[in-house]
Amino acid sequence: MQRRDVALGVVAILVATVCVLLGRWQLNRLAQRRARNGILAARLALPPLPVRRDITADSARQRRVVAQGVYDFSAERTWPGRSFQGTPGVALVTPLRLADGSTVLVDRGWVAQGASRAVLPEVPPPAGPIVVEGRINLPPARYLELGADPNVGPIRENLDIARIAASSGLPLLPFIVEQTQDTGDGLVRDWPAPDFGIEQHQSYMVQWYSLAALGVVLWLALNWRTEKGDGAASR
Repeated sequence: MQRRDVALGVVAILVATVCVLLGRWQLNRLAQRRARNGILAARLALPPLPVRRDITADSARQRRVVAQGVYDFSAERTWPGRSFQGTPGVALVTPLRLADGSTVLVDRGWVAQGASRAVLPEVPPPAGPIVVEGRINLPPARYLELGADPNVGPIRENLDIARIAASSGLPLLPFIVEQTQDTGDGLVRDWPAPDFGIEQHQSYMVQWYSLAALGVVLWLALNWRTEKGDGAASR
């Protein structure tokens, strides 16, 4: 066996070992995700929780909730960059003033984008007292910001609750309510299920294990070729 063949065999074994370790890591991530999704599914099965100022975001995340109040349409924000089935659009996020004096942001749903970003969709919320059914969620904690945010105007590139509270002067609760009931306003409310993300871990796991198997196959093929060559040379 030549030194080059030995080196290639060692490399193949190392690659296979690393890929197996990465595959096991994705397998553990998959198990963690499934456990987390089980907790979220159990929370969604609980009775609806009334929204009030003493609710914490972590304890109520993905809980079904009911919020009673009056919409403040003047402080509505549009969240661009949302798409539905390949169609660009925006999410309409409207503050709901609650009876206890606090305010919660309600993601009322998705609507297709106008002719340009300057043309805002006109889907006003119901006037007067209303009961909103939905679930509690948190906007992304980290986001990419290409420039300074002037924190003015109805269009928000990133749904930052603290910034919206500062610009509107409203005492916002630290979470949003994703509306789930249909009110006949034509908005799309297609929220991701709790198992969102499992397919990604499964795909990565299969890829790493496949690469590990490929490394083993290459190592076996290398040894077979070397042994065949040695046998032919000894005749």
